[in-house]
Amino acid sequence: MNAAKVVETLKQRFPNEPEYIQAVSQVLPTIEEEYNKHPEFEKANLIERLCIPDRICEFRITWVDDKGNVQTNMGYRIQHNNAIGPYKGGLRYHKSVNLGILKFLAFEQTFKNSLTTLPMGGAKGGSDFSPRGKSDAEVMRFCQAFMNELYRVIGPDEDVPAGDIGVGGREVGYLFGQYKKLTHQFQGVLTGKGIPFGGSLIRPEATGYGTVYFLTSMLATRNIDIKGKKVLISGAGNVAQYAAEKCLQLGAIPMTMSDSDGYIFDPDGIDRAKLDYIMELKNVERGTAKYYEGKRPWYEKADIALPCATQNEINGDEAAALVKNGVIAVAEGANMPSLPEAIKIFQDAKILYSPGKASNAGGVSVSGLEMSQNSG
Repeated sequence: MNAAKVVETLKQRFPNEPEYIQAVSQVLPTIEEEYNKHPEFEKANLIERLCIPDRICEFRITWVDDKGNVQTNMGYRIQHNNAIGPYKGGLRYHKSVNLGILKFLAFEQTFKNSLTTLPMGGAKGGSDFSPRGKSDAEVMRFCQAFMNELYRVIGPDEDVPAGDIGVGGREVGYLFGQYKKLTHQFQGVLTGKGIPFGGSLIRPEATGYGTVYFLTSMLATRNIDIKGKKVLISGAGNVAQYAAEKCLQLGAIPMTMSDSDGYIFDPDGIDRAKLDYIMELKNVERGTAKYYEGKRPWYEKADIALPCATQNEINGDEAAALVKNGVIAVAEGANMPSLPEAIKIFQDAKILYSPGKASNAGGVSVSGLEMSQNSG
């Protein structure tokens, strides 16, 4: 297998999916040497079978808004690989969702799930629908319309979706309710459910907590304590909130949080009261915090960076600024948040760096526990 040649072939076959090509380009060179020790792999063409999804389900979603207008969105489920277990991966509701982004996420999920050593394959799905600014009733009607199509291709031993950006406990509840209505069955077909109806303890916290636990293990290899360290965190959703919470519990000092509109920086640190306020209202100025519209937090001075928002949020210039400003560790809480040139800068500077496939796998690990609990 020639990794560069495989990537070039995939580029020609899927020319309008840059995030997917980026994800494949990052992984294939790292496995090329080991792969080529096994000629039987090449004979069976395992590399293309690993890169190209088993199945892509694409459908229209029609729903009615609060004004009585009929709206349409696109829905997707990428069932990437089930070699070691049922397809497993989140659903993302965000205006940026397209086929290429979901293919990259499903590819990443396959490796992440295998890294946990749990018997789970990889998948991803979602829609270009955004819950932002929608009423609870609109979100409910959309989720029900989405499940009207999705239920045909999922099941507890076939494909088990979960939440992701834009899909939290509320959305999972609506989706699960519609699945029960359509199938007449109460099954462990979704993870991230509420505890009263089959969910697991600390599932909401697991990805953010896991990122920080992974970070502390990295720091320990250099005999560094996280206590007192200043931390830049991007995002304001589930992962970022609980990464900040665990940092506080371990004595670190979160300095920033962000969303797609900008970031807040608090030179005094985001304490428990401020974090509670952000969790409730998201990215509102409070006390000494300053808001920077349309910007990302990577030029602030700190010791640690935790990108917990979305893909490609750290470019080469931002990575160089992090290194220059003294950052000693970067742990990815999001999926592929660092561009390839950023990763090279981290590695060349010999700072501690962990890709999301390792450092944000805490969530899917607890999802595996929820699947086991539901199958008992």
